[in-house]
Amino acid sequence: MIVVETKDLQCAYTEEKVVLKGVSLALEEGKYYCLIGHNGSGKSTLAKCLMGLVPDFEGEINLFGMPLDRKNLYAIRHRIGIVFQNPDNQFVGSTVADDIAFGLENKRVPREEMQGIIDRFAEETGMSEYLSREPSMLSGGQKQRVAIAGVLAMKPDLIIFDEATSMLDPKGKKEIIDLVHRLREKNPGLTILSITHDVEEAARADEVIVLNKGKVLLSGKPQEVFTHHAELEEMHLAAPFFYELCFALEQQGVHIPSEVKNLDDLEEFLCQ
Repeated sequence: MIVVETKDLQCAYTEEKVVLKGVSLALEEGKYYCLIGHNGSGKSTLAKCLMGLVPDFEGEINLFGMPLDRKNLYAIRHRIGIVFQNPDNQFVGSTVADDIAFGLENKRVPREEMQGIIDRFAEETGMSEYLSREPSMLSGGQKQRVAIAGVLAMKPDLIIFDEATSMLDPKGKKEIIDLVHRLREKNPGLTILSITHDVEEAARADEVIVLNKGKVLLSGKPQEVFTHHAELEEMHLAAPFFYELCFALEQQGVHIPSEVKNLDDLEEFLCQ
C-alpha cells in the first residue's frame, strides 16, 4: 500500500523563491525512509506540505489514498505523528506520564484504558521508571523518548521525524535511531519518514531520498544512493563512513563485492 504519494509537487513562497520544483514520491507502508539534503534543498518545506501546513501548492499530495485537501485534512492528520527537532516544544504535561497522556485525553480515551496505553509505550521507549519525573529534568535523549512515546500512544500510521536527532550528542543519536528500529519490529505496519542531516542514520534506512534545489536528485536503497559519490560530493554531502571507505579502497584498486554491505562484512572480506 502507498501511504504517501506526491505528483509533480511544486511550492513557492514568493514568485522569486520556488522551493519545490516537481517532486514526485511514493512511500510504501511499513518502510523507513530518510530524506536528506543540504540546507535550502526543500526538505522542511516538503515535510510541511505533507503535514498540511502549506495550503498553496501545485501538483498532487495523497496520503492513505486520500487527496490532501480541506475535506480530508482532519482524517489525515489523525493518522500522522510528528516528532520535532526540539522536544521541549512538544511538552505540555507536568510529568512524563501526563505528557504521554495529553494526546489520549484529546482523543477522549477512557481513563480506565489510558494507564495501560501509557505504561505500554513508556516501556517500549525505555521510560517506564521516569513516569513521575518532570520532563525538564530529563536529558535530551530521554526527552525525545518521551516525545516518541506520546506520538506512539496515538497509534499513527505514519511518523515524521523532523530533524529529531540534530540536537543530540552522538550517543543520544544512536540511542534514538536504535529505538526507532526496535519500534519498527513491534509495529510492522508503521511507516517512518525521517528528515535528517545524519547520513549514518540514512545508511540504516530502507530507502533514501536526496533532495537538491527543490528536486529529487537520487532515491533508492542506501547501497544504491551512496555509491553516487560524485553527485553527493558536488552537493557537499558526505557519504556514510562505510561507503566512503569502500570508495577509497576501490580507488586503490581493491574491488569490493556486492555481498559486502556493512563494516563487519568489509572487515571479514579484507581479512580474507
